Amino acid sequence: MKFNPEKYKIDDEPLKPFIDIDEIETCLNENKEDKGRIREVIGKSLEKNRLSLQETAALLHAHSPDVIEEIKQGAASLKNKVYGNRIVLFAPLYIGNKCSNNCVYCGFRASNKNAERKTLSDHEIIQEVEALEENGQKRLILVFGEHAQYNPEFIAHTVRLVYKIKKGTGEIRRVNINAAPLDIEGFKTVKEAGIGTYQVFQETYHPEAYKTYHLRGKKADFNYRLTSLDRAQEAGLDDVGIGALFGLYDWKFEVLGLVRHTNHLEACYNVGPHTISFPRIKDASMLGMGSKYFVSDDDFAKMVAIIRLAVPYTGMILTAREPKELRNEIIQYGVSQIDGGTKLELGSYARETSLNEEQNLNRGQFRINDSRSLNEIIDELLDHDMLPSFCTACYRLGRTGEHFMEFSVPGFIKRYCTPNAILTLAEYLLDYAPEKTKEKGWRVIEKNITALNDDKTAIKIREKLELMKSGTRDLYF
Repeated sequence: MKFNPEKYKIDDEPLKPFIDIDEIETCLNENKEDKGRIREVIGKSLEKNRLSLQETAALLHAHSPDVIEEIKQGAASLKNKVYGNRIVLFAPLYIGNKCSNNCVYCGFRASNKNAERKTLSDHEIIQEVEALEENGQKRLILVFGEHAQYNPEFIAHTVRLVYKIKKGTGEIRRVNINAAPLDIEGFKTVKEAGIGTYQVFQETYHPEAYKTYHLRGKKADFNYRLTSLDRAQEAGLDDVGIGALFGLYDWKFEVLGLVRHTNHLEACYNVGPHTISFPRIKDASMLGMGSKYFVSDDDFAKMVAIIRLAVPYTGMILTAREPKELRNEIIQYGVSQIDGGTKLELGSYARETSLNEEQNLNRGQFRINDSRSLNEIIDELLDHDMLPSFCTACYRLGRTGEHFMEFSVPGFIKRYCTPNAILTLAEYLLDYAPEKTKEKGWRVIEKNITALNDDKTAIKIREKLELMKSGTRDLYF
């Protein structure tokens, strides 16, 4: 079902908001722990069916340790059914931290006089991308503050520049964007540059809470931000990512906000979010808020599992805001993408820095809690029989939007994910990995080929691996 112009307006008038506080709060208030109901909901999700608000709320009210464990195990099983054991790796690249907004939780906010403002030049972007390529990165997300300088033309320019940069055998094959909401023409401009996913996080789905955190700037308009990805869809940009910043309001409300946003996109465009992100409040320079809604590690793990069950097909992103021990645990419950070797200070990939903690906070958006290198993360993933992946095949073959839904909702995406993860891991092993990682990596590759139980696919993978060992690169299914 395409967008209904009788129900919504584009650009000339704000779109009708689709978050109903009463609807969400009713779901939260009416549901108590019902073990039978929870098991029924888990069963529906394991059939790869997206959950309703009411069904998701039933999971949110689980409090018994045994029931929470069932939710986690259900999420782990579902993830394996849809995506297998692969984990996609990427890196964030901050292009500029100028910002006209005043979000009390963010180090970039306009009132933060300690922040050192900077926008990377083309030369500096080239240096950064070359450094990332030398480490083996193939997927980047470019991050921008919300500022007049970072207009659609500027974003499109940086994307085209990044794609042109080649260092040795390195290249960036997928550029995602995390930037301000745009109008339809703006989204068309960035789409033409060949971007992957465009992320806009609502931060909090509660309108009144939203007002208390966003004090000025265009971001203070809740409805404009909420409907931004509708404009992206109207522009033909069907690969979008949503997210909430957990710690601004009741985390259970935010989970239902994410599900409601997903439902809305599906109802209007037949396309849900390609990714859901769930950053959690961490320290930032001049952090200006209390801890009333901060989310505990236990609740955070439970929340990740519930989101996986609620939206079976979506990619789920867990960032280096979280410590490695928690990341290693939570990727089991449904996370499909993580960043590796992350640095937040602008220009820090191309040069070594020796900044103290306060300086890092003044130059970055928030504090990272997992400082492992890309290879260290790959090494640990291999130790846990996970399959590191740099795959970009779906986007380059047009398996996005409705086409992605056709493959991923029934779970067929695993046919492509595992073979392509194997090939991109092999590239990394051949070009970048130290010997110890190579040994582990080839063992994991062999184990995953055998586990396919598909002789035809196994033969094709082995043929492509031999080509890669002879120097061919960028092979995929």
